Amino acid sequence: MARVVVLGAGVAGHTAAAFLRKWLSKKDEVIVVSPQPTYNWIPSNIWVGVGLLRKQQVTFPLAPIYARSDIDFKQARAVALYPEGADGGTRPAVEIEWTGNGKEGQREKLSYDFLLNATGPKLNFEATPGLGPGKHSLSVCTADHAEETSRVFLEKVERMKRGEQQRFLVGTGHGGCTCEGAAFEYVVNLEFELRAHKVRDKAEVLFLTNEYELGDFGIDGVHIRHGGYVTPSKIFNESLFAERGIDWITRAHVRQVEPGVAHIETLDSEQRDVTFDMAMLLPPFTGVGLKAYDRVGQDISSTLFAPSGFMKVDADYAKKPYEEWKPGDWPRTYQSPAYSNLFAAGIAFAPPHPISRPRATAAGQVISPAPPRTGMPSAMIGKAVAHSITDMVKGALGPTHKASMAEMGAACVASAGANPFTGTAASLTVFPIVPDYDRYPEYGRDIEYTFGEIGLAGHWIKILLHHLFLYKARLRPGWSLIPE
Repeated sequence: MARVVVLGAGVAGHTAAAFLRKWLSKKDEVIVVSPQPTYNWIPSNIWVGVGLLRKQQVTFPLAPIYARSDIDFKQARAVALYPEGADGGTRPAVEIEWTGNGKEGQREKLSYDFLLNATGPKLNFEATPGLGPGKHSLSVCTADHAEETSRVFLEKVERMKRGEQQRFLVGTGHGGCTCEGAAFEYVVNLEFELRAHKVRDKAEVLFLTNEYELGDFGIDGVHIRHGGYVTPSKIFNESLFAERGIDWITRAHVRQVEPGVAHIETLDSEQRDVTFDMAMLLPPFTGVGLKAYDRVGQDISSTLFAPSGFMKVDADYAKKPYEEWKPGDWPRTYQSPAYSNLFAAGIAFAPPHPISRPRATAAGQVISPAPPRTGMPSAMIGKAVAHSITDMVKGALGPTHKASMAEMGAACVASAGANPFTGTAASLTVFPIVPDYDRYPEYGRDIEYTFGEIGLAGHWIKILLHHLFLYKARLRPGWSLIPE
């Protein structure tokens, strides 16, 4: 009998746990450790943040789902790994601190045969003074954040209905952020809802991003073939914003947020103040702060984790110039090079380097997107790792399945206004995620599989995906037939 512990119940962790339970013997244990009692379909937080959905429509309790599926659920956060054994024992263990079940604050060590780190990120609001909920800006990173953002947004709408002018600032709250796509999706939905509330003439909407050009999205942009033309995503995004009257500032780092003003610095070292009545600014990500110790208690965190706090896997982490980066630098199996029974998936794995060209100010402040690892890639990686662990439990000598971001494509449907008759969404496919200029010298990607357009049909697909993926996440009958 084997015990597999999955840390995290987001897209990667929840997907992996579900497939592990499906593929492993009933004698094998699958344990999920997550500090939150609920699953959150994060892509739909965008709609919560503009008042179109309630928090309860994008979340559900995990415990009943796992109990029905014979998965042991522990509402706790992982604190430390002991891959060589703990307390004199030789069996690997993870130390957890309970956050629910009436055991809040209690710690215990949980042994494992295989462990998958799918903890996701720490939302590092502290990187920018004044950034984040409870301070001077808002977020849609969690359902609770999105609900508060909705409350503030609708209050601003009421002010505009009384004749007041309002300025909305949306984007990234630090030069090292990822998830520019989420900020893009929120700003176009916000603008759409302003029109739906008939107050667009009272609003100024400004997009602030660390991208060198609009449409970079942390993947160095894309080129899209549509209507017989090849268009860079820069033109696609600029056109979309221009049509909607959204202004933008690129190449920007937020130094500090104070009430009603964001102090920013641009790549050319210019400093300026951007005023606002409401700001939704996303934070940068770091690892959750897991520590690691060897059998005698020595701290080996730097062996298992990169300086960012994300777990090292089978990637090439050698420091080298941008011109020497290769698709082969990216991990394939997500196995720890230090311990064969340790894996990481989703945002929890450390990328070898950014995908977009790195840039910084003369003083060294990085203003460049970090690589995204969310959504479809997270689910595909989680599934591949679950397959490898299953095969290793059954006797395989090493990982059997691969899911390199340099060898996989991804599809994204970004809402640009939610309405069954007048709404739109931007539909985008890209292959591969990490550009490969050796295989595709002109654009770095296969132009036949890189596609994008915007329209009402995309919005219908977005609605369908919302319901399909929540159905799948609830592990309803036939869930495994729904693609990642």
